[in-house]
Amino acid sequence: MLQKIDDFIWGVPLIVLILSVGIFLTVRLRGLHVTKLGLAIKNIFKNDKDGKDGEVSSFGALCMALSATIGTGNIVGVATALVTGGPGALFWMWIAAFFGTATKYAECLLAIKFRVVEKDGHIVGGPFYYIEKGMGKNWKWLAKMFATFGVGAGLLGIGTFTQINGITGAVKNFFDPNSVNTVYLFGNEYSWAVVVSGLIITICAALVIIGGVKRISKVAEFIVPFMAICYVGSALMILITHASEIPVVLVEVVECAFGLRAVAGGALGSIMVAMQKGIARGIFSNEAGLGSAPIAAATVKTDEPVEQGLVSMTGTVIDTLIICTMTGLSILVTDTWNIGLEGVDVTIAAFQAGLPFPATVSSFVLMMCLVFFAFTTILGWDYYSERCMEYIVGDKPKVIKAFRWTYILAIFIGPYMTVSAVWTIADIFNGLMAFPNLIALVALSGVVVAETKKYFNRQK
Repeated sequence: MLQKIDDFIWGVPLIVLILSVGIFLTVRLRGLHVTKLGLAIKNIFKNDKDGKDGEVSSFGALCMALSATIGTGNIVGVATALVTGGPGALFWMWIAAFFGTATKYAECLLAIKFRVVEKDGHIVGGPFYYIEKGMGKNWKWLAKMFATFGVGAGLLGIGTFTQINGITGAVKNFFDPNSVNTVYLFGNEYSWAVVVSGLIITICAALVIIGGVKRISKVAEFIVPFMAICYVGSALMILITHASEIPVVLVEVVECAFGLRAVAGGALGSIMVAMQKGIARGIFSNEAGLGSAPIAAATVKTDEPVEQGLVSMTGTVIDTLIICTMTGLSILVTDTWNIGLEGVDVTIAAFQAGLPFPATVSSFVLMMCLVFFAFTTILGWDYYSERCMEYIVGDKPKVIKAFRWTYILAIFIGPYMTVSAVWTIADIFNGLMAFPNLIALVALSGVVVAETKKYFNRQK
């Protein structure tokens, strides 16, 4: 039943909608995400001035957004897309990310433009507020719909079960691949590696989550850059040692994307599968159009919506066009996508085959990257889903505190969920979040264009 719902939500209509909104915003903004990319990178490290509304720096907000996006989608999701959609799925990830960069710019600009300062001084913002304040009170039902899907995505999908499953699965594959040391729990046998790693992650996540947005931001600022550099460095090592195979792989990616090298099911069928899996996993990874990143962007100490839009859009470039591409090419040049493996095992096999280290060392490197990436995603999505819950129930600290503990409980039980069901639930909530947010981005695109023009006219 879950699979049928997933196939319906992530069918042709949503794929067309996501790409269409990205193309529409790219045209309206005249390719700003390409022409102003240098300025965006410069703004990441711009010092935030005192006295501005906000709680975290631009760099902190970007790291917090990246902490929520750089996760199992970059390591497990890319592998899943290549196994089910073929090499062509990587091309459609690039397309989704290219146009998604314009989408990310627009939604994070609107987050600053329409954010709200609560009575106790903390900042809240995101799609629910730019829908309500930008489109009008009559659209509050759409804002509530987004917030409801956001709570579901954080609590039941992308924020908890998917990430903790990825972590415990990677730890088990490294320390106890044959399930030699097991314990009987919840009616099934589980490896001690799963139980212990799940418990450790739950405790560590609880210690950070209870501290709120500033503690999440500080942890993300430390972990995300360090682990991203480690992962990209490892993938680069694979690509350098297989440099002669990269041109052949790139040709294969393009040919498979357009059905020129069709697999069973015919050219049109292979194109649709590659497109569906590539875009679905690309959006799962970079979250452009989902409306999650604007919730983090709204907390930045700035009074310039355009500047934060520019900074936030670099998250899509870093996440998909760099890190997902590194994963995809590493899997393709080592030819591990079609040897009968699934999920994280595909990427592990690629690292073992590609890195000039013993297999144990390669597996350990990937395991650590996956653990830290997924851990920071758990933290980022706790903040997102908390803000969604706050919009639904209002400023009620006791309810939010109860939600935090429920979120921590979901992390605790996550390792014992069925893997296929976990990914399907995450996909469903991802798709549902996109609909109200994309409607708002089209409706408020005029505001985005006007703010952008005003900002650059002032700069002149």
